[in-house]
Amino acid sequence: MNPQAKLIFALSLTLGTTLTISSNHWIMAWTGLEINTLAILPLISKSHHPRAIEAATKYFLVQAAASALVLFSSMTNAWHTGQWDITQLSHPTSCLILTVALAMKLGLVPFHFWFPEVLQGSSLIVGLLLSTLMKFPPITLLYLTSPSLKPSILMTMAILSAALGGWMGLNQTQTRKILAFSSISHLGWMAIIIAYSPKLALLNFYLYTLMTAAVFLSLNSIKALKLSTLMTTWTKTPSLNAILLLTLLSLAGLPPLTGFLPKWLIIQELTKQEVALAATIIALLSLLGLFFYLRLAYCATITLPPHTTNHMKQWYNTKPTNTMVAVLTTMSLMLLPISPIILAAV
Repeated sequence: MNPQAKLIFALSLTLGTTLTISSNHWIMAWTGLEINTLAILPLISKSHHPRAIEAATKYFLVQAAASALVLFSSMTNAWHTGQWDITQLSHPTSCLILTVALAMKLGLVPFHFWFPEVLQGSSLIVGLLLSTLMKFPPITLLYLTSPSLKPSILMTMAILSAALGGWMGLNQTQTRKILAFSSISHLGWMAIIIAYSPKLALLNFYLYTLMTAAVFLSLNSIKALKLSTLMTTWTKTPSLNAILLLTLLSLAGLPPLTGFLPKWLIIQELTKQEVALAATIIALLSLLGLFFYLRLAYCATITLPPHTTNHMKQWYNTKPTNTMVAVLTTMSLMLLPISPIILAAV
């Protein structure tokens, strides 16, 4: 793909995201979502591999259906109340349809089936965009409409997402699919808290974006698409592999790393809101995610590859690590001590 085309698609993604997150009118928000969908499709299918074309087709069909539901929800609300403002969503049917539409956009259970397949058919950089930037507009709409949505539906979806995201990631061998199920699990944590503390859900999303970007860029720099390849990368970039271990543990939510902060605050807030049972269940379900993060970390750093491996050991990489990877990994590991400043800013 030539640089001019990449620039056009990057600008379109920026325009679509900005349009959705800054709009008050449903039609403008819907337009931004459509621009985003159309801009990412060529990036998914640029390799012309059958799996990439399949991923682009699945993505288009799911996002088109979700956008149609967003439009239908807003029109139903406008028909009954005369309001097109995003924050004035009050009709119960519209709220239910919008919850389903945004769950489809985000990949929450039970509308999660498309996400691992699309991520598996994309490159790591496009996978990073799908896991972070493309989730930002729907999360913003969820944030704006959160007072109108039913907490019981969101909580059910959240617990199912945390369970299925952890459970289905256990036996995966492809790093992109593992990160897809990791994303579904993290979305569960955002969905469970958004009705009670929307700002906390956004903080969770920002920190998740930070840590996921660090993992995706690290895997991209060592070109690891499978666990078997990851086992042979210790000879290529030993220092990056060691940092990747810590970043994965941060993504799992272990203290004293950055990933512990949102989980700690969410469990605290749920306990204050007297839904301690949900907090206990989702905390226990995060152990499933911890298992496959530890598996990734074990393959990357702790174990030596067996002599029967089909992959040749890679040459030591003398080029310096990307500055962006260095900054993101540092932030993924060391933000917990300054959590009072982060909370004051939020």
